[in-house]
Amino acid sequence: MSRTLTSIGRTGAAFAALAILLIALWLGAAIGETAIPFSTVAQTVANRLWNAGYPLEPIDEGIIWSYRLSRAVVAASCGAALALSGAVLQSLLRNPLADPYILGISAGASTGAVSIAILGFGAGMLTMPLGAFLGALIAFLLVSVLAVKAGRGTAAIILAGVAGSQLFNALTSFIVTKAATAEQARGIMFWLLGNLSGVRWPDAWLAVPAALVGLAVCLWHARALDAFTFGSEAAASLGISVRRTYLALVGVSAMMTAVMVSIVGSIGFVGLVIPHAARMLVGVRHGVLLPAAALIGAVFMIVADILSRTLIPGQVLPIGVITALVGAPAFALILGQRRARA
Repeated sequence: MSRTLTSIGRTGAAFAALAILLIALWLGAAIGETAIPFSTVAQTVANRLWNAGYPLEPIDEGIIWSYRLSRAVVAASCGAALALSGAVLQSLLRNPLADPYILGISAGASTGAVSIAILGFGAGMLTMPLGAFLGALIAFLLVSVLAVKAGRGTAAIILAGVAGSQLFNALTSFIVTKAATAEQARGIMFWLLGNLSGVRWPDAWLAVPAALVGLAVCLWHARALDAFTFGSEAAASLGISVRRTYLALVGVSAMMTAVMVSIVGSIGFVGLVIPHAARMLVGVRHGVLLPAAALIGAVFMIVADILSRTLIPGQVLPIGVITALVGAPAFALILGQRRARA
């Protein structure tokens, strides 16, 4: 009986999460500088997916399908992936400050993507997502080596991450300054702040599978992550292959971060703040924490995208600016609450 009730509860939670995500996507497609009725959004989706034949203005239908809905889908995928990466890294490293941005993974991915886009590394055989993935892995390996040399402590990991971030950010700036044209430099610098303006459905076909695969791999290792909460030695004593689990989870975190950075640029605070918010809401068990973090991250990024398009009339702000403006005070509030509970 209890198993049946648990199954029903999980099914209900899954449907509720899906409903929340669909509502957020609906809002992302409807809200903007040009107000479009919610019914028009539903009719546009019905026309595109099922040839429903609703008579709509071509301009409104084009804005919803080709611009806003694709942005909302990519934003949701990006938020979910970065939140998952942050939750996994914080658990693996047992460090509440770990996230792809602070540990230099985002900076390394940016350098890899810019190297492909501007310098043409790989002679056309490497794409921007693959270049970003290689850059993310190199950055994490460098940070890991620095942390080991410095003593493996929490402070050492964070300091190594800061050093790695500064190094790869400097390399990115050097490449842009040295090799990019004026037009390329403007585009790259705006992209590095987080930019959804140029995303379309081909980007969504890359972002959505990356986020779903990442969620599946992380959920597969949820029990291992629970064990890592007590340290790698405790995980090993429970029969968990520490090295294989570590490589798999770091690899999938780097993959998700690299794919999202190659599409929208480097975005901070999502991987840092969202996992903490999810733990406050659902607890620390990763079987529940990971999907909750993914959902909150997805909704947060959709809302951030809406704000980036509506805060200043006639101008689109970089989404990284919005996440930092919201994330920094939110993280300060979370830290204050954690201190008060301690």
